Amino acid sequence: MYTKKQVKSRHAHKGYADGYRQGLRDGACESLASHIQPPSPIKHDVRVLYIPQGFESIDQGIIEALSLTVRELHVSEPGRMAEQAALLRPDWMFVLNGMHVFPDDHLEQVAAVRELGVRTLIWFADDPYMTADTVLIAPRYDVVLTHELSTVEIYRQLGCPSVHYMPLAVYAGWFKPQQVEDKYRSDICFIGQAFWNRVETFDAIAPFLSKQRVFIAGGLWSRLKNYDRLKHVIRMGWLPVEESIRYYNGAKIVINLHRTTVSGSDNKNSLNLPGRSINPRTYEISACGTLQLTDLREDLPRYYNPGSEIETFANPEELHAKLAYYLTHEDQRREVALRGLRRTLVEHTFVSRIQQLAATLQW
Repeated sequence: MYTKKQVKSRHAHKGYADGYRQGLRDGACESLASHIQPPSPIKHDVRVLYIPQGFESIDQGIIEALSLTVRELHVSEPGRMAEQAALLRPDWMFVLNGMHVFPDDHLEQVAAVRELGVRTLIWFADDPYMTADTVLIAPRYDVVLTHELSTVEIYRQLGCPSVHYMPLAVYAGWFKPQQVEDKYRSDICFIGQAFWNRVETFDAIAPFLSKQRVFIAGGLWSRLKNYDRLKHVIRMGWLPVEESIRYYNGAKIVINLHRTTVSGSDNKNSLNLPGRSINPRTYEISACGTLQLTDLREDLPRYYNPGSEIETFANPEELHAKLAYYLTHEDQRREVALRGLRRTLVEHTFVSRIQQLAATLQW
């Protein structure tokens, strides 16, 4: 039994240790970022009309990158695509995703834009989870981009004339290392919806999680069998982007577990295509300079070196073991996170990706 004085002393010591650890991490991230000089984007003589999806950080990253890459950029609402294209006569209309917030006459508007002689481009960011919709949308565009390897051949089989695998990226203007208040700090963080594969994994490691400082945010987490055990660390519902960034920065480890691709109530993957490619969260977590533990997707080694720039797990047992290891090996945790940050800033910002896109389309 500890006295009040002993308890206070222990808390003070832990607070000092956490602050020291955070200071080491913040200083290392700042030093690394200051030594990275990304190449200046090449300006292309193209006029672009961009139509956002409402994926805030992705849209903003693309808009900023396009503004640095093309001669003239205009941004319009989904419901005014045809009207704005007729007024502005751009060389390209660039649409992100084309679902959810887009009007019922979306495809009719695309047809009207193409009749103007404006080339149309769509970049799917929800593949393969919405293939019931995307297979109807893709053939109506001149160029189709997808971040998912498994859907490339499907769109080509549908007769789409120009289909390209194009990974997503991170808006480094938002997702970056920053100092945060103590309320954002955790040992382990996960932000996302409680899809059934995630529920199974978190239920399996719930006894371990219950002994750590954990932060979980998202919807549907009442699905957990161990919900009562973990509900005190769960923030139900949507988390604003700026809050997510703070929680990523305050965590020792962030888990990234891709959603299930099985067709059902959680997605519209009517073709039951496998998930072969990484999600944008992979880049966003790494851009915050925090160690990421992710399940392995086929194309991950193209973008990060597992075990060096990012850590992976294949099942709940391995996730548990690596969480336990990295929580007690601070130097290794920080080194992997810093290597992941470097790789992200050099190769995986939207500025780099839009330059890659411009080269692919020969702007």
